[in-house]
Amino acid sequence: MSVDQAAADALLSTTRAVRKRLDFSRPVPRQVIMDCIRLAQQAPTASNSQTWRWVVVDDAGLRAKIADLYREAAGSMLSDARKAAGAQGEAQTERVYGSAEYLAEHLHEVPVHVIPYLTGRPYQGFEGAYFASIYPAVWSFQLALRPRGLGTVLTTLTMMKEKEISQLLGVPEDMTQCGLLPVAYTIGTDFKPAQRPDVETITHWNGW
Repeated sequence: MSVDQAAADALLSTTRAVRKRLDFSRPVPRQVIMDCIRLAQQAPTASNSQTWRWVVVDDAGLRAKIADLYREAAGSMLSDARKAAGAQGEAQTERVYGSAEYLAEHLHEVPVHVIPYLTGRPYQGFEGAYFASIYPAVWSFQLALRPRGLGTVLTTLTMMKEKEISQLLGVPEDMTQCGLLPVAYTIGTDFKPAQRPDVETITHWNGW
């Protein structure tokens, strides 16, 4: 199979963390979500374990309760971080925290919440290896959304309310929540690469 390099590069460089440009008014078909999860299943996992599970919430009442818990977890943290970034002249960081505040205020309006889980619990000292089994699939899910006109952002604030959210959704106690992906069609599709430092400034060859 030949992969179009230009198309692949565009997909990878323009799949953004979308918050303010999520369209709350347009329903997301369940089949679209299932198609994207199906693609995410092709991602690599530790020891080919495939211990991921996905809980998809499109019920408005449940989304409202999850959003309330999200805002409880956030508290004043997002606004405090935004103000601190502004005081330090970090405009891009200030915008990011501003958009995070916006998402917190409107999370209940996002038509679909996708919550990835892993079976079991991470072993102490091996948390990185444990979560490495789900985040490649999460990123694949995000990439799959992009050409379908949808966007999302991975937020992990809900993990501070894992017990409450899992109980709300009837998730077994031996499952580990790995974040939340609020999914919606995007307002426009003209996303561009973000400003990043030159790769030469962050890359080291054969040592530091």
